[in-house]
This record gives sequence, C-alpha cells and structure tokens, in this order.
Amino acid sequence: MSMNFKTRAREEPEINLIPFIDVLLVVVIFLMLSTTYSKFTELQLSLPLADAEALRDYPKDVLVTVNSEGTYTVNSVPVAGRSVELVTAALVAGAKAGKESVVIISADASAKHQSVVTVMEAARRAGLSQVTFATQASNQNSAK
Repeated sequence: MSMNFKTRAREEPEINLIPFIDVLLVVVIFLMLSTTYSKFTELQLSLPLADAEALRDYPKDVLVTVNSEGTYTVNSVPVAGRSVELVTAALVAGAKAGKESVVIISADASAKHQSVVTVMEAARRAGLSQVTFATQASNQNSAK
C-alpha cells in the first residue's frame, strides 16, 4: 500500500494594496487638516498693550503701535488718520534705514484684525518687506 502524495501548485495569496492606500490617504488628509487648525487654536499669546510698549533704540526698527480703538503711531508719532495711504506715508518717513528697515507691529490684544492688516498693507506699499509682531509671553509660560 503506497501513498501517493501529489504536490499541488500552491497559489500565492495576492494582497490588493489599492484600498489600503486609499484609506491611508484619507487618514493623511485628515491629519493634515486637523494639524493646521490645531496650530491656530493652541497658539496662546497675550499681546501687549499698544501704549505700554517702549520704543527700542535700534536704527533699523520702525515701531508701529495699534491701540484698541484702531489709531496708529509710528515711532511714537501719532498718525493723523486710519487710511492705508496715511500709514504708508508715516512708514516711509519713519524708516530711517530705507528698504532694510524692520516694521515691528505692536497691536493691542483687542485691536481689530483690519487695523493690523492695514499696517501690513502700508508696509507692502512702502516697500518694507520685513514685518514682525511684538508679543509678550503668556502667564503660563512665564510661571515655568
């Protein structure tokens, strides 16, 4: 009695990667979107009051303050109005280093977003491409 073992051709199992890639892409897109939004919600800054910020004596700095009512000062000189043209003229006059000047925007925490955008637009029109914001550390960071 002999046993006859036949070797069957084994079929290699195929793994279809297309649904796996689709699921991974959806997860990656979800993570990208949620990371972008969490960056804005987790940013905890307490902006300084506009009139409490002292003018630093750096020759390339142009300090622009915006108070809660939306009035502007450029290097502690009040701007007569709120239009982009007036702020642009004040920036050109206050930029001692010309195009190399750095515009430091110190906006009150309760100032309107439009007021800050007006200063940024005025800096663009004046040809001042280096713009930064003055902030102070929040109470949580200073307690550590």
